[in-house]
Amino acid sequence: MGEILWGKEEAPLEARPKSIPPETLRRSRALRRDMTDAERKLWYALRRKALGGARFRRQVPIGNYFADFCCLKSRLIVEVDGGQHAQRQQFYDEERTRFLESRGFRVLRLWNNEVLNNLDGAVEFIVEALGEREAPPS
Repeated sequence: MGEILWGKEEAPLEARPKSIPPETLRRSRALRRDMTDAERKLWYALRRKALGGARFRRQVPIGNYFADFCCLKSRLIVEVDGGQHAQRQQFYDEERTRFLESRGFRVLRLWNNEVLNNLDGAVEFIVEALGEREAPPS
């Protein structure tokens, strides 16, 4: 116990970057392990630079929040929301989005059913957002 995967080699928790508290790293790892079906399905489409070389990471800690999927180079965050986000967490999600946008990120929100029932459409939406971020201003 006390050792978790870091890159391709196992390293003690103490060897992790000091800027991220150990509890945050544990929480991020737990969120990656316990993904929803929709998150898991989308991850298989995003991982290994599958979208034009864009590198996405899962459950990235940013401030007090965790981004479901984040492409740091493009400053793009993709959130996959379930039905609980419709009303119960609307204020929290709006506050969170404002915080992330204040840090220079663009936040895309997808519903679980969009990902589960139309993965190609969800991926196309993300690809378009990546293109918008990469395109030079006209």
